[in-house]
Amino acid sequence: MIERIDIICEKALSGKGIKREDAEFILRIDISCLSSLLAWTDRIRQTFNGNKIDLCSVINARSGGCSEDCSFCSQSVYSETKAASYPLLSLDVILEGARSAKSNGATKFCLATSGAGINNSRELERLCEATEKIRTEVGIGVCATLGAMTKEQMTALKDAGLTRFHHNLETAESYFPSVCTTHSYRDRIEQVATAKEAGLSTCSGGIFGMGESIEQRVELAFALMELDTDSVPVNFLMPSTGTALSEVTPIEPFEALKVIALLRLLMPDKEIRVCGGRMTALHDLHPLIFAGGANGMMIGNYLTRSGREPHKDMQMLKDLGLTIESL
Repeated sequence: MIERIDIICEKALSGKGIKREDAEFILRIDISCLSSLLAWTDRIRQTFNGNKIDLCSVINARSGGCSEDCSFCSQSVYSETKAASYPLLSLDVILEGARSAKSNGATKFCLATSGAGINNSRELERLCEATEKIRTEVGIGVCATLGAMTKEQMTALKDAGLTRFHHNLETAESYFPSVCTTHSYRDRIEQVATAKEAGLSTCSGGIFGMGESIEQRVELAFALMELDTDSVPVNFLMPSTGTALSEVTPIEPFEALKVIALLRLLMPDKEIRVCGGRMTALHDLHPLIFAGGANGMMIGNYLTRSGREPHKDMQMLKDLGLTIESL
């Protein structure tokens, strides 16, 4: 088993790529082989990305009341949760969030809104204003995850200073109907294509541990590779009471690390960023995400859940001998 891991990882390091059967093999290895796998993925990360870790942070700029039925989301109207519901935040609140993110070491600040998209021109204008002021007054990169957007809306945000647009595939196409029925998998792929056409950097990943099979994890991983975005965020389900997936058992730490490692093997030169569910899935093993191949991480709170205190993550990076990507 170790010999096959070496062969697969050598191909990834040399840029030859790996096959689907190799990917499934990686996700099926037992825990006794973990150290061998992580030694390779750590080497690949350092070869292509060095020891710099890029940090990002997100603000839930509009929360709740979403008409989509995504089964993992506590903000959907189909969920019975205690998630906050409020309209688009004021400019001052958004700017304060950006300042806090920068002070905590983040190089990117993501504006996130619930719902299918931007509701009206007034919201778009406020987001454009916030984007411009974050860029010019705070001095931090601005990303956005705003649901379905037209090319014209994206262009307006890009003109205001937006650098990256985020839109996850969420899961494998074969499993997507089990996760969402109010829009299609093709809709998500087309959103990323539209962002590229608008000249924006793109970010797309998924949520692992929603009940999908190993084959479907591989399916998603290859879809993300083919999508060819600049950044691949890796999320792990954080089961929330009141959602359709509330009873799903969180993915095991060992399984989560194999997912991160597989993504690094498939995309050796990409930004692999661990975001939601890091502590839920990995527990005390979460520092191993970097050995697994991650070169990016979300810090601070998530959309509706609290995250780890940023100063603890900064200390962790220091203890690991990793440096933070600068602005």
